[in-house]
Amino acid sequence: MSFLKKILGWALLFLGLIVIFYSLYSSYNIFTAETEAPQIFTAEQEESVVPSTGGSLQEQLEKTIQEQLRGVLPADSIFTLLNLVAWSIFAGILIFGGAQISGLGIKLIK
Repeated sequence: MSFLKKILGWALLFLGLIVIFYSLYSSYNIFTAETEAPQIFTAEQEESVVPSTGGSLQEQLEKTIQEQLRGVLPADSIFTLLNLVAWSIFAGILIFGGAQISGLGIKLIK
């Protein structure tokens, strides 16, 4: 029985380490732009707004402000940041889970 516990302990230890190293490797590939982060948040495709000379002053002001904001902060950058944050949280959960699995393995080995 003790021999079986040690084998199971070593298996859990290696399984936990594999989970940890896989999440670190995937994170490295995502943050070095070798692969793309999973797309959880996406932008809706907007229609191209043709500036019109008519309309109220309020509408023209809103359109001008929207155009200026698009120039400063592209809409895709917000969603990219949200996707990276979501991946980071998921990778943290994977690392925590791998550490717990490895901890169980270490307890069985002792």
